[in-house]
Amino acid sequence: VSGQSIIGSKKFQESTYDLPIALGKTITNEVFMVDLCKMPHVLVAGATGQGKSVGLNAIITSLLYKKHPAELKFVLVDPKKVEFSIYSVIEHHFLAKLPDGEDAIITDVTKVVQTLNSICVEMDTRYDLLKAAHVRNIKEYNEKFINRRLNPEKGHRFLPYIVAIVDEFADLIATSGKEIELPISRIAAKARAVGIHMILATQRPDTKVITGTIKSNFPSRIAFKVMSQIDSRTILDTPGANRLIGKGDMLVLITGSSEPTRVQCAFVDTPEVEDIVNYVGAQVAYPTAYLLPEYIGEGGESSSAGTVDLSDRDPLFDEAARLIVIQQQGSTSLIQRKFAIGYNRAGRLMDQLEAAGIVGPFEGSKARQVLIQDEYSLEQLLNSLK
Repeated sequence: VSGQSIIGSKKFQESTYDLPIALGKTITNEVFMVDLCKMPHVLVAGATGQGKSVGLNAIITSLLYKKHPAELKFVLVDPKKVEFSIYSVIEHHFLAKLPDGEDAIITDVTKVVQTLNSICVEMDTRYDLLKAAHVRNIKEYNEKFINRRLNPEKGHRFLPYIVAIVDEFADLIATSGKEIELPISRIAAKARAVGIHMILATQRPDTKVITGTIKSNFPSRIAFKVMSQIDSRTILDTPGANRLIGKGDMLVLITGSSEPTRVQCAFVDTPEVEDIVNYVGAQVAYPTAYLLPEYIGEGGESSSAGTVDLSDRDPLFDEAARLIVIQQQGSTSLIQRKFAIGYNRAGRLMDQLEAAGIVGPFEGSKARQVLIQDEYSLEQLLNSLK
């Protein structure tokens, strides 16, 4: 199914959806279209090489065709680094990024967590704006704004839709599990009313990757061919995705419908995408990409570790330091277990050890690095502190 036949179809051209996505054709050869605003968030899964990235391309191109850059921004997250790099041409038109981000297409995992958290910040600010304007969703808000019933001097602004697309989500879970799940489930739970939508793609439909929280907040699913019936049940809650032919053959489960629809995905090839983005890129653009709000996370708060007062050390400080250097493992729970103390006290001990230069900085769920290798140099350090 060619992408042109879908996008050129009358149904797509005349659609009145807010965020129309033309996915492909059904068995009866009708154009299959959905409204992303109704789906709110989509989970795309399927075995490797069965057309997930092509499906994402089809989603992005159909939105590019129907939306003006002022109305829509993409946040593209791409741990594989090659899938979305083609879209960097339209950075100043359609992409959103962090103020300090070099690339508009996020490939670095630490940046992904920051970006998702900053989308959460944006979501909260948008809710405040909606509350101040006494409206219930982004559509009413923008209508009110266009009709000049909101004052820009009070911080009101036109809110574009934000579509966050994450390719290869399993890779992110593997590198920073809990940190990334939290903002995603927050966005999925309550961002639909303020026009922020999420599309997650993964090739490993495993319960460790697609957890219960994520599934409950992603009612719409797209399943390409998967290898086993268990995978199919994980994505769609019904078998069937394991019997697809592959190469863009997919089952789409839309919110509210009990049965999945079988669709042949439109094929949008790389040269076609290049032509589209070059055409858009040649037009007048904004001076920068759409800047997301800055997010100051735990890193910002824990930088107060430099202000830990080492003259007021914990009585267990020396013993804890020796323990950590002998074990070569800087974990708070180790201190808790060995000395039978509470988490807060162990955490303070850890901050003091960091300030003294014995352990490295906080690294999320991983244990801290131990900077001192042997007991002799540790004793010298402890003596110098006294």
